Amino acid sequence: MLRRVSLAPVLAPMLALVLLATGAAAAADPTIHDPAKVPAGAYAMDPRHASLIIKIPHMGGFSHYTMRFNTLSGMFTYDPAAWQTTKVAITVDPRSVDTADNVFSKTIAGYFEPEKYPTITFNSTALTSDAEGHGQLTGDLTFHGVTKPVTLDVAFNGYGSGFPVSGPRMGFSGTGKIKRSDFGVTAARPFAGDMVDLVFEAEFVKK
Repeated sequence: MLRRVSLAPVLAPMLALVLLATGAAAAADPTIHDPAKVPAGAYAMDPRHASLIIKIPHMGGFSHYTMRFNTLSGMFTYDPAAWQTTKVAITVDPRSVDTADNVFSKTIAGYFEPEKYPTITFNSTALTSDAEGHGQLTGDLTFHGVTKPVTLDVAFNGYGSGFPVSGPRMGFSGTGKIKRSDFGVTAARPFAGDMVDLVFEAEFVKK
């Protein structure tokens, strides 16, 4: 004779955990999408949720070879009443370039001469934005010992409480372009193109 076994004692805790996780995730979502309503304060980059991707044409355009810088840091102080004055400072470690091939990554990093130029920095000088949080961030990019003005297209993804252990945060996405020859980096030409596409994602945690 088969005995009916109730699964409720097992399923109930599992269901509770799923609901709790779902509720926590929803609570952590961005809740403010208007930059003018974001709390004032100092914000520091969350390196675990930041990336800089670069794409460069291979041999005239067969493809756009893609690499990533793994080590970034940055910060800014935000005042919603004077958001145009926001100054963003970003630092990238050129040694952290990652091609998914350790040997080739070291070769690429060598083109940047990191012993002589140990950091890549961006310091903003101007910020414009529309009502939906799309705008342009202009600043001075110092790369390979050369400083040039660069303008980035930036989208504000929102502000939210985040998970309790990490704290409130802002999120951004953006793109830009530079000519590497402008910064004296001409290695591997003509096999690698001159125009470099930049794609970045960044989250900043309120301090």
